[in-house]
Amino acid sequence: MASMTVPDAQRVAAVRRFNRFYTQHLGVLGDGWLDSPFSLTEARVLYEIKVRDRATATGIARDLGLDAGYLSRILRRFHKSNLIRKDVSPDDGRQSFLSITAAGRKAFAPLEARTQRQVGAMLGPLTAPEQDRLVSAMRAIESMITPSPAMTEEIVLRQPGPGDLGWVVARHAELYAQEYGWAENFEGICAQIVADFVSKLDPDRERCWIAEMDGRNVGCAFLVKDSATVARLRLLLVDPAARGRGLGHKLTDECIRFARRSGYKGITLWTHSVLTAARHIYRKAGFRLTSSEKRKNFGKDVVSEHWDLEF
Repeated sequence: MASMTVPDAQRVAAVRRFNRFYTQHLGVLGDGWLDSPFSLTEARVLYEIKVRDRATATGIARDLGLDAGYLSRILRRFHKSNLIRKDVSPDDGRQSFLSITAAGRKAFAPLEARTQRQVGAMLGPLTAPEQDRLVSAMRAIESMITPSPAMTEEIVLRQPGPGDLGWVVARHAELYAQEYGWAENFEGICAQIVADFVSKLDPDRERCWIAEMDGRNVGCAFLVKDSATVARLRLLLVDPAARGRGLGHKLTDECIRFARRSGYKGITLWTHSVLTAARHIYRKAGFRLTSSEKRKNFGKDVVSEHWDLEF
């Protein structure tokens, strides 16, 4: 079981401040959501009934975290106002399926239109890149605070776009500082590797892959020319959001396939003994530990290692 990190008072205050800002900005504090006859909760319940196939009160209560009694009162009002219909399940007489009526769709339509206009007005003043940043930040919040994140999100590998190489350097520095306490010149080394890749790129024999999941970067790997016959694997990274899904193996396998196609006879890499997950990936891919040395790197006593793979 993962350990819990106790947040400090400043972080708690910042989250509360954002909640106040966002709820006020979206107008959820009024008696009616977006000047409609529905409260925010009622509007959300009606929306769920509208978009779900064979909706049930149990499922809606579970997914929205609503008290069953409170939801029951909302559903009774909706049914009395002819906004929803209840049909007894043919398989289980104790269960009813909920569906929205024509009157319910008519009542909900203005709310849907106001929501579209409100969100459009919020996004409108922003440039397209700023809108993308906002949406990515929202996705990050959703992913990080979801108790059991869905494991069905597809991870795609692509070549880097604007800003991706800066992300590679920044994310390496952040994660290795958090997880291993590495500091001093580590970020500078990462930056130099990226700078060399850009300035000396041989596109036929060198490549960078960025792993993207649900619109945000979650990993990377570089394959660069070490000699005429040997390639070097560098800056393999898997973000915590994508760990446990085989991404490290996927990135390494992609490097190996590209190296073979490019005519290399093998791949070499430099790592450290403390990076146990990476070492497992390299060993499984067929790399052999060829040398190791105790050193002082990045402000820590480490064991530096060289691994090689021959084709």
